[in-house]
This record gives sequence, C-alpha cells and structure tokens, in this order.
Amino acid sequence: MRILTRKRLNEYCRKYPATRSSLEGWHAIVKAASWKSLADVRKIYPSADAVVVKSGRTVTVFNIAGNKSRLLVALHYNRGRAYVLDMLSHAEYDRGNWKEVL
Repeated sequence: MRILTRKRLNEYCRKYPATRSSLEGWHAIVKAASWKSLADVRKIYPSADAVVVKSGRTVTVFNIAGNKSRLLVALHYNRGRAYVLDMLSHAEYDRGNWKEVL
C-alpha cells in the first residue's frame, strides 16, 4: 500500500521517541501489504479495529508500541492507500474526542 504521509510518522517519532521502532515496523509492513479488507489487515494486526467516526468515514486503529499509542489510519483498499490521520496516547484515545474531528 502507498502510505500518505510519511511526514506525519516522522513527526510522531520525534514527539513520541519510544514509538519509533514500532512505527518504522508498521510502515515497512503496510508498504509491502496489498490488503483488500479489514480481514486481511487482521491477519497481521489482529487487534486492528475499524471505527466509524462522526463524519461517517471508517478509521482503522492500530495499537502501537505495546498498546501505549493508537495510530489512526484511513485505509482505502480500492486505491491501495493508507492515509495516516493521527496518533494518540492510550489516554487520549480513550477520551474519544478524536471521533468528533475526523
């Protein structure tokens, strides 16, 4: 899959240095993937969840760095693209405010 944008991943690595190796691993796996559905994603990331946000769009949530952070991604299976939307700490994710703005 094509990942948009790598810049955001780099920003998260700077902001959350402990996530660097997990994000780099995620990037390599997704870049090589040819997922067609959430079922394909879950073969590699069994805990990945699809969450419908206020806009009606579906956001795929990946657990990063041993479940300490959440990476929010819009996966467009038909286009082979993964749009990195945000990364949140576990506490930020649990508050649920992100569902209102995506």
